[in-house]
Amino acid sequence: MGCMFSHLAAKFAFFPPSPPTYHLTKTPDGKLTAVSSSASSSSTFPAAGDSSLDVRVVKTRRGNKVAAFYLKNPNARLTLLYSHGNAADLGQLFDLFVQLKVNLRVNLMGYDYSGYGASTGKPSEYDTYADIEAVYECLQNEYGVGQEDLILYGQSVGSGPTLHLASKLPRLRGVVLHSGILSGLRVLCHVKFKFCCDIYSNVNKIKKVKCPVLVIHGTEDDVVNWLHGNRLWKMAKEPYEPLWIKGGGHCNLEIYPDYIRHLYRFIQDMENTTTKSRLKKIWQEIRRQDESKGCCSFRLCSRPKCPRCPKPSCDCSCGCCKCSCLSLKGCFSCCKKPSCFSSCCCSCPKFECSSCFGKPKCPKCPCWNCLKCHESECCRSCCCAGCFSWLCCCGGGRRKEGERRDGGTVVKSEG
Repeated sequence: MGCMFSHLAAKFAFFPPSPPTYHLTKTPDGKLTAVSSSASSSSTFPAAGDSSLDVRVVKTRRGNKVAAFYLKNPNARLTLLYSHGNAADLGQLFDLFVQLKVNLRVNLMGYDYSGYGASTGKPSEYDTYADIEAVYECLQNEYGVGQEDLILYGQSVGSGPTLHLASKLPRLRGVVLHSGILSGLRVLCHVKFKFCCDIYSNVNKIKKVKCPVLVIHGTEDDVVNWLHGNRLWKMAKEPYEPLWIKGGGHCNLEIYPDYIRHLYRFIQDMENTTTKSRLKKIWQEIRRQDESKGCCSFRLCSRPKCPRCPKPSCDCSCGCCKCSCLSLKGCFSCCKKPSCFSSCCCSCPKFECSSCFGKPKCPKCPCWNCLKCHESECCRSCCCAGCFSWLCCCGGGRRKEGERRDGGTVVKSEG
């Protein structure tokens, strides 16, 4: 039933130009070249043999053959993979591709969906997913383009395959959503729940994209309401400054000066974003999330007691501590710092501490002693000494052989 509804939805989503605005021919040396259909296209393709354009036919996993244009820019550092709207083909978009290639200083790969232009088959949601995956593989294998050097660009319906691929590439450089949709049925009616017959569920896939997302939308778009773009931008994990073109419609945003200016700034920012800086940002975010949870992920203690912080706060259901005191940052920091000797924060049933760090008892090592112990084998012999959760009794790590602690000072024992 769901498949039948998907085919029905596809009839309302895809309008390939008929007849196509171009066709493919082979030169005497066997190379493919594009030729305009003079009656329906004003695009001027380069002469056969021109190295600025590669014409390719790529086979998809669903058995279709899709046409693709690769435009080279010798000064480019990044590559743009362009997924067009529902009523255009490569013949109509070629002049735009040339402008983007020159003005943005990028290599550009455009392709026609199955059933569009010179591509075989019939258009459907899952065919467009197979189409963009095949074109991406072509970029990898034929041109050596990795996801770190790739920006995905999706216009209107093209936002569907764009977000589909973006959700699978964790190291992608960036994504551009031009008049993007939340889902197919949400274009026709304003609903907040999912239907089994819906297509292009971008509202769910945008959450899986791990790279910067630029959203471009016209405020007077009468085909895909501006609210689609606004919500996609708000749901992105790493939203880039959006471009809301005042008075812009659905198919005319390219004529506004702000379009190319803002897009160029986005490309420049992506070029300046190195893999190292992106990884650093990701680790900072992970660290920030861990700090906000305190020690909740370890679930070792119930509620801390620290002499410097009489009112520790607890903001989680598991009962773990979250304290602003410098000597009490989670249970582990409290135990590691000598300033908390007068009381132990750990009330874990498997780890009993007497007052003033007298002698902690480990279920596996009852002989394990504390910081005031003079025995050189205190920490080294304990089975738990390597575990960070027991560092409170070792002063933050294992003690070197031959060392002992006396009156708060570490001294080496003779012999």
